[in-house]
Formats: sequence, C-alpha cells, structure tokens
Amino acid sequence: MSFIAGVLLGLSLIVAIGAQNVWVLSQCMAGANRLAIALTCMLCDAALIVIGVFAANRLTEVAPFLLPWLTGGGVAMLLYLAWQAGYRAIKSKSGLRTEQVKPQHWWRTVMAALAISLLNPHVYLDTVVLLGSIGAQQTNPALFAVGACTASVMWFGALTAFSPKLKTLLSSPFRWRVFDSAIALILTGMAVKLCFV
Repeated sequence: MSFIAGVLLGLSLIVAIGAQNVWVLSQCMAGANRLAIALTCMLCDAALIVIGVFAANRLTEVAPFLLPWLTGGGVAMLLYLAWQAGYRAIKSKSGLRTEQVKPQHWWRTVMAALAISLLNPHVYLDTVVLLGSIGAQQTNPALFAVGACTASVMWFGALTAFSPKLKTLLSSPFRWRVFDSAIALILTGMAVKLCFV
C-alpha cells in the first residue's frame, strides 16, 4: 500500500501543470533533446523525494511530537492544492498553452532543466515538504519513496515521449477540466486518508 500511495500522490502532485512541466512540453514539442530533459527532471525529482522522505522519517523518530503537526500541515496543503485544481476545473475555459522554442545544444538544455527544476520553490514544497512528511508516516517509507520516484519516471517519460500528442490532447478545454477534476479528487482522497493514519 505504501508503494501505491507514493505513486498516486506523486503523480497527482507532479502532473499539476506548473512552470517545469510547461517548459518540458515546450522544449519537447520543439524536438529539443528529449532524453536529456527526461533524465534531468527524473533525477532531480528522485533526489528531492528521497531526501524529503528520509529526512522527515528521521525527524519523526527523533522528535515524535512533531508528527501531528506534520500530518496537519500535509492535510492542509493537500486540500489547498485540491481546491486549486477543482477551481480551475470549474472556472477555466482554456486548455494547455505552450510557447514555441528553438532547440539548443544538449548541455544547454540540461542546465536549463536543472535551473527550472531546482530554482522553483514549488518543487521543494511538493517533493521535500509534502511527500516527505506524508512518506514518513507510511508503514514503509522506503516503498513510498520508490512509488513517488516511479511516478516521476512515468510522468516525465510520458511527457517527453508523447509531447506532440499531449499538446493536441490537453489543448482541449474540456479534457483539461476533466484532468483537473481527477487531480482534485485524488488529492482530496489522499487528504482524507491521511486524517485516519
């Protein structure tokens, strides 16, 4: 169950389109070094997830009184993210919009991917803080971390491999709203489950 929880929560957080994913899509649609982009994003995510889960797990062992605070913070953050996704599903009238870009040399692409991944505060909030605090409360934190890393590999692999088709698919406002609705439901379900851990 810890592995499945890691995959579901990892996917629901990663696929909520932000600066990183829009940039990845834009680059891949331009045919820019897809493999370099995918590997860089996967490795950054995996490193942050592992650090988050094991640091939080160690923290709860040393200071168990922090566990209720971590749980409450995790629930609040999940519900806030679910509300954002639900609001977009109800109010949004547009699909995914990406900018057309020119391909660059692979090492420039890797440096840009590192910057967009590691200089984005949101990625630390998702991977280190949220996934870390929830992962530390699982019966098997290591399996949870593997599940969350698997979600990252699945998402960035699909994003880079199928970006031309994804552009067409997600440009539909209706499909985008269905997508956001699914994310809102998954995040709410994880928040409810966390309340009863």
